[in-house]
Amino acid sequence: MVSLGGFNTLKLHKEFQYVYKKGKNQHTSSVVLFYLPQDGIRKVGFTATKKLGNAVKRNRAKRRMRACFCEFSPDLKDGIYIFVAKIALFDTSHENFKNDFKKVLYRAKTIA
Repeated sequence: MVSLGGFNTLKLHKEFQYVYKKGKNQHTSSVVLFYLPQDGIRKVGFTATKKLGNAVKRNRAKRRMRACFCEFSPDLKDGIYIFVAKIALFDTSHENFKNDFKKVLYRAKTIA
């Protein structure tokens, strides 16, 4: 299992729903970030809807998001993060996706 930089994973549906309702969201062409600042809590979740395709494609999207998250996780503020994949994720190169990921984190002002 890949370490997520001290972040725990969200597992319960009600945790995801709470962040969707209370948190702020930011969009780029390939990823959406829902962020809820919380002192002392470091959690993250990754989702991909069935609109993206079959389970293989959804799992690949989540793996790509986790890989980018691991690169930026040491610099992130405390809080709850949910990353949602968009269909454009499959058409972008790794560098463009990494730039989108960084852009969404800066827009949400989550980089410490």
